[in-house]
Amino acid sequence: MNFQDLEHIETADKYIDIALHAAEKHAELMRTKSKTQNKLGKSKFIEIEKITIINKVLTAHLNKILESFPSIDNLPIFYQELIKCTLDYPMLKKSLGAVNWASMKITDMIEKITVKLKMANDQQILYTARKQYYGRVCSFVKQIKENLEYLEHARRTMKDFPAVKTSLPTICIAGFPNVGKSTLLARLTPAKPEIKNYAFTTKSLNFGYITIGVKKIQVVDTPGTLNRFEKMNNIEKQAYLAMQHCADIIVYVFDLTEQYPLEKQEQLFQVVINLDKPTYIYLSKTDILPPEKVKAFHKKGFVVYTSKDELEKDLIKKVMENKELAKRSYD
Repeated sequence: MNFQDLEHIETADKYIDIALHAAEKHAELMRTKSKTQNKLGKSKFIEIEKITIINKVLTAHLNKILESFPSIDNLPIFYQELIKCTLDYPMLKKSLGAVNWASMKITDMIEKITVKLKMANDQQILYTARKQYYGRVCSFVKQIKENLEYLEHARRTMKDFPAVKTSLPTICIAGFPNVGKSTLLARLTPAKPEIKNYAFTTKSLNFGYITIGVKKIQVVDTPGTLNRFEKMNNIEKQAYLAMQHCADIIVYVFDLTEQYPLEKQEQLFQVVINLDKPTYIYLSKTDILPPEKVKAFHKKGFVVYTSKDELEKDLIKKVMENKELAKRSYD
């Protein structure tokens, strides 16, 4: 899913200005094309053309907002939950409803005002009707001022959402910061994440893909330490939700170089285990550890991998032996 196509949303006053300017520009063109010699008849023609353009421009902009935002209830559960924890979900739905309301109100007016303008028998009635129309249309747009502002805020937030391919079988790599998650991603896939020698270098979800012929497995490097959900920042929430709703398999990375106490890593491992997903353990940085320390590390019920190649082979086997996952592996 990619939210990069969500377009910038203008203010209520800006949309009104755009519509009025377009109407005046069109009216200038129509004045030279009108074949009506009667002054009142020509005025009617021009005014009807102007309100038609105003209606067309405003409804086009408002409907474009509605079309660009995805149907939230039809999004994959990962994105539904991500929206709910990063945005005011009721306000988002209310704002989209308000835009739809304004679009329908403006559309409903066009037929009535057109009839009224055609029936006007003097210039004063014509201009009064035109003025009333402008006032009501502007009022409809200004009533959704706060909703447009919130939708622009939501758009900016959603544009930063990760582009997770929720249809592909997915492996999430978890563990403390700087334990080697990004390095493992780079070894399993052609991805080239930023890798630096200090903590919290992963500022977003990183993606890579294991390719087997025409099949693909998505691999996600998740940042953060995954403390209690309400205390996580937005990136950590993305990581947790990705593991909860997207991961078919989790690889947990342990680092025994004592950068982080093993007790803390064990606590985080238990959080991951509680997600009830098939979980593999990878022991990182074994090239700088005493062999006896590597040999002594074990987890009851788990195979501990120190070889990237062995891990990759078993991950691929796990996916391909699962008929449902293998079926989803076509991008």
